[in-house]
Amino acid sequence: MKLYTWKEIALEQLNPSFARRVIHGTNMTVANVILTKDSEVPWHSHLNEQMTVMLTGKLLFEFEGGHEFIVSEGQVMEIIPHLPHRVVALEDSSAFDLFAPVREDWLIGNDAYLRGGKS
Repeated sequence: MKLYTWKEIALEQLNPSFARRVIHGTNMTVANVILTKDSEVPWHSHLNEQMTVMLTGKLLFEFEGGHEFIVSEGQVMEIIPHLPHRVVALEDSSAFDLFAPVREDWLIGNDAYLRGGKS
């Protein structure tokens, strides 16, 4: 067992408008993501199931096939594995992203799509 305190986890500023704190467990990754208004997470997909739990703000999720959802405080967006998607912050926003299994691409630094985001 291990106890974590979010304030003690280093904040990674991946680009001027996207930051995160990340915990990698044995079978899942949990991240606190912080996006400024108009920030974009470009089109991508991953082998992980994802749950985004909105804490504050509003995010627009766009999915392959033209499906769109606006997700706000108190709502949870479920994303199935391998589904192409992108995100636009409609307001300054904070969320918890939960991934299963562990985001190996984040562990090895293969997340360039997040590092070149719109400022």
